[in-house]
Amino acid sequence: MSESSKQEPTKSESAEKRTPGMVDAQLKGNTLRVYIYTLKKRKVGVREVQRALLMSNPSLAQYHLNKLRELGLVSESNGEYEVIGEVKVDVMRDFLRLGTLIVPRFVFYAVVFTVFAVYLTFVGYQYFSLVPVLEWLSFALAAAALVFWYEAARAWRSAPSP
Repeated sequence: MSESSKQEPTKSESAEKRTPGMVDAQLKGNTLRVYIYTLKKRKVGVREVQRALLMSNPSLAQYHLNKLRELGLVSESNGEYEVIGEVKVDVMRDFLRLGTLIVPRFVFYAVVFTVFAVYLTFVGYQYFSLVPVLEWLSFALAAAALVFWYEAARAWRSAPSP
């Protein structure tokens, strides 16, 4: 082969060939911490990341921000990095982002089951003696809500922190 046929792919071509598995493999450790911090803040600078994540020097923060840029997750303009792509890496699959807040999915399930349990208990209370199944259903909904609240708290404690 000649030298001209051995062209290296450009950055845009290599970014297009990336698969979610490749991003998962590269998004770990400090790079994951920087990504989560950037998700929460939306727009960050190198010094801000360095100070917030207690990194030893700005070049380390710069390295991880550039790694995120190469993965196509953030863009840089005037020294500030902004999230342009959201990826559900393995540790983040059980979380949803609401603005700058990252919340476990179980919180939503827990709220729904709690509302149904409370509603059925207050509305159906007068019918518990007539239809005993309502009492059991109300108890089952309350038990499910407790399980979801427990799982939400557990997920929140095990969440990767920036």
